[in-house]
Amino acid sequence: MFDFRQLRYFIAVAEELSFSRAAQRLHLSQPPLSQQIQALERDLGVLLFNRDKRNVALTEPGRVFLEQARQILGKADEARNQVAEAAAGFTGLLRLAYTVSVTFHPALPDALLRYRRVAPNVRIALSEMYTEPQFAALLTGQIDVGFVRDEPKHDADREALRLDTIDREPLLLALPSDHPLASRASIDLREVAREYFVVQPRELAATLYDRLVQLAMKSDFHPKIRQHAQQINGLLVLVAAGMGLALVPASMRTVGLTGVSYVALNDPDATMLLAVATRRDDPSTVLANFLSMVAESQTVMGL
Repeated sequence: MFDFRQLRYFIAVAEELSFSRAAQRLHLSQPPLSQQIQALERDLGVLLFNRDKRNVALTEPGRVFLEQARQILGKADEARNQVAEAAAGFTGLLRLAYTVSVTFHPALPDALLRYRRVAPNVRIALSEMYTEPQFAALLTGQIDVGFVRDEPKHDADREALRLDTIDREPLLLALPSDHPLASRASIDLREVAREYFVVQPRELAATLYDRLVQLAMKSDFHPKIRQHAQQINGLLVLVAAGMGLALVPASMRTVGLTGVSYVALNDPDATMLLAVATRRDDPSTVLANFLSMVAESQTVMGL
């Protein structure tokens, strides 16, 4: 069976229509070139060239084989390039999950934009997912990377997963714009101890719910819950409707909903983690390239 070397030799002779010029082009002597072409013809069982002492011309089978040889070598080069790109992490699939609140933080869109520029041939499968389900999905191999809002609660998960902190985002109090405290630059949470709060159900979004309870307990009260919303942006609608106050990450200010004001809390613990979670043993070069873009994004944004 012929090999790639013979195909290259044949193409050179077919394009030059001269064994001597083809030999010079290939940087070898003419006798080995002639021997390889003869071996190729024997293997195919056809005459590829009509030749005499002065002229070399392709036969009809030679013209057909020239087209096929070019296609074969082109496919081989394409396969070689694709394999090299896959090994370098520039082709393949990246399965990424994120909590809804992360969509309002610049880290996620900036990292995705940078990554698309360096690895446009990687397909990215995006999923909205709460933090705890993300940890489970990472461990079962359903996703490759997650943007999470909390650390794993179980020792086994902490050992199996790697968390790289992106931000310790300040938490703000969202109030109706006509609230007496809405114009303040900052407040103590105990100042709203008698107010009602709106929250996401704890079974869905335990992180933010627990942060509210922890900060309220630190201020010597337990928050009174009036209403629940499935998604974090739904909390702002309830705030605007005067149903209660909400604790939200600072990036939620980008929503700009009419009737909602945001006030900082006088508490250094009023922050919320934003981290990227992966499996510690994941050797994926696709993932490694994405994480480098996350790190670059952090540097540019000064996080």
